[in-house]
Amino acid sequence: MVTAADPEETRTSVWLTARPAAPARRRSEAPSGLDRERITAATVRLLDAEGLGRFSMRRLAAELGVTAMSLYWYVDTKHDLLELALDRALGELALPAAPDPKPESPPEALPESPPEAGSGTGPAAWPGRLRVLACGYRKLLVAHPWVAPLTAAYPNIGPHARAFDAALQRLLDATGLAEARRTGAHLAVSYFLHGCGGAARRLPERDFRLALDVLIAGIGGVAGSAAKTA
Repeated sequence: MVTAADPEETRTSVWLTARPAAPARRRSEAPSGLDRERITAATVRLLDAEGLGRFSMRRLAAELGVTAMSLYWYVDTKHDLLELALDRALGELALPAAPDPKPESPPEALPESPPEAGSGTGPAAWPGRLRVLACGYRKLLVAHPWVAPLTAAYPNIGPHARAFDAALQRLLDATGLAEARRTGAHLAVSYFLHGCGGAARRLPERDFRLALDVLIAGIGGVAGSAAKTA
């Protein structure tokens, strides 16, 4: 199964490597109708249909109706392409929107009313929003079983992965935890989500939700204890 680069190979993530532009003459020789977006989208479809173990550049080229060598105009290695596919799949996940910047109150303005329980803003909303994010991630893993092993194999630092990480951080910022404890909570949630990846298809929904409730209760308990001692 293809999961990571050869241990003997020194490899840099595709997200950290700038590909030099090809000379104009060579660009004219590139196969028409291909680009990175089309190749990456085809990679996701092929991985969904046939799995990670059967994936190859030759199989992908056949799917696109081109030669395998033509793919290397757009990616340097198969591992680069798998990284691109991983981030594209993560882009399907709906993320909670970033909160709007709070406008400055005019001098005579009355204090704002506290947010309603269960509303989309305010610290009280974070448990429900975290449940939605976590359940969405689980559905993504079920829809794309190859995402979990690739997440473990590659740095996972593409734009959609970073957006997911930032969304999770915003939710944890709303818990009221101190910075050091937010870091621990971030690790706990990340390990929980990634750890359930391999079992996403086997783990019943009710068991996943129970485990998630326990995790959220633990974060809330730590936040509550910290607030009482503050």
